[in-house]
Order: sequence, then C-alpha cells, then structure tokens
Amino acid sequence: MRRPWTVGMLLAVLLLGACGDPASEPVAAPPPELPSASATTHQPAPASPSAPVKAPTVLYLGDSLAMEAQKVLGQELRKDLRARYTSAPYSGTTLCDYLEGTGEQSLVPVADKAAALVRGLRPDFVVLQFWGNAWGYTPCMGGITHDASPERYFKRYAADMKRLTDQIAAAGGPRIVWVLQGPDPITPDRVRRVNALYEERAAASGDLVADAGKAVSAADARHRWVQYLPCTAYERDHPDYCTQPGRDRTALHRDDDYLHFCLAPTTSTPKPCPVRSPGILRIAREITRVIGANP
Repeated sequence: MRRPWTVGMLLAVLLLGACGDPASEPVAAPPPELPSASATTHQPAPASPSAPVKAPTVLYLGDSLAMEAQKVLGQELRKDLRARYTSAPYSGTTLCDYLEGTGEQSLVPVADKAAALVRGLRPDFVVLQFWGNAWGYTPCMGGITHDASPERYFKRYAADMKRLTDQIAAAGGPRIVWVLQGPDPITPDRVRRVNALYEERAAASGDLVADAGKAVSAADARHRWVQYLPCTAYERDHPDYCTQPGRDRTALHRDDDYLHFCLAPTTSTPKPCPVRSPGILRIAREITRVIGANP
C-alpha cells in the first residue's frame, strides 16, 4: 500500500534529490560508470565510425531530476553522438538559481551560473531540466509559491525563463533544449502549465523541446501519473530494465517517492543515481534523440 503524502514529506523528497546510497542497494553487473566526483563532470567521448561528423558539446543543468540522471545522459550522449558533455545540476533549485546577479539568494555558486558555464565551455546545446520548484524553498523565488498564488508563480516562472534565455544567448548563443516534465499526481495542472511555458519559450527563441515526460507517461494520458508502464522493446531486450518481466511492465518510481525516477533510496547527500532505473534511461534517450536530430 502506498503511504499517504504530506507537504512536508514532498518537500523533503525534492530537496534531498534523486540520490541513492550505493551500499544500501547492490546492483549486479552495472553499466560502465562515468567519473564520480563533484556535481560537474566533463569527459570527451571516444571516436565512433558511425557517429555524426561533428560531435556536439552539451551542457546539462537542472534540479534533483537532473542530478539523478546526469551520468546516464552522459553515457547516452557519448555512445550515440560522441558528445563532449558537462553536467552541473543542483538539487532543490529552479531557474532563477542559474541566473547571474542572484548572489546569495541562489543555491548555485557564481562559477556554475548558466551564462558563466556557457562562456567557459562554448557548448552547442544547453539542456535545462527543471520540475519547477513550487514550495518556496529556493530563496531566489522570494517566497512565491504555486500553492499560495498560482498566477503569480507562473508569471514569475515565465519571466525567469526569458531572463535565463537572454543571459545564455548573450554568453554565446547555444541552442537550449527545454525538457518537458512527467506527470505530477499532486498538482497535475501545474506541470501541464509549466510544460506549456517551456514550449512557448522554445518557440519564441528558436530553441528545442525534448518531451522526455511523455516517455514516462501513460500512452493514453500524457499527464496521468503512473508508477509502472509496459516494458519497451529496448527494456525487453535488456531484462535489467524490465523490472517485472513476468507482467511485462517496469517500475518508474519507488513506492515512497512519486517524483524522482531513481530506484535507489534518497540520501541526504545528492548524487547521481547508482542503480539501473528505467525512467531515467527513458528520459536520457529522448533528450539524446532530440539533440541528435538537430545537428
């Protein structure tokens, strides 16, 4: 039986990030790991004769959803596109945390602001994956929350999207990939509207959208939350990702965490997900597909 959620429990889940403790849930024959160290990682990929002639340079920023997915996305980008890849996610953040000029009101250090990283790395793509912190924890939101004032929250969120787009463009003009989010069982309309804002901003600035949320949604209901989905053909061919093969379905979320896709328990120290997690792979593969389709 699923445990009832409270606002406090939900906030704790978001702020802890998608990070399992490797010692608490051993995994048999894991895929090759990327270097684990700080939240920011960078490593060129080896050449592949089947990869595109020009390998893209990709920067990945975001909140706890990006924190848990950063290694898997790097693996997919390197494998399929020979990408040069850097990730700098911070759990509990939202868009304003990556804006330059937020100072002490931000959870992201000055060196890892979006524009600063773009100036230093000169990426071809900046992937932005944000659930849309709506509970007032992020100081730079100034106490604006979805629960207290939805319209004020959406207005501020749209303004921050434009400011961030403008700062990234001024720093070097890479293409932005806005990652659409999966369903939220607590505030389903909020996620629907946040995703619509991402699509509007991408259209206005000539950027891209990766509907990774669709890959973790029911086929007949884009914004209906589900814990399990039928296995894909890839997951059937790779049984470790088809978590319930006898029922031809796979788990996207743990019983105690409706938001994150890492199937290991959260810990107090945010880190990349240490176990195979079908939802994370589905998201990473869709982001990689969009970048590969837009050289």
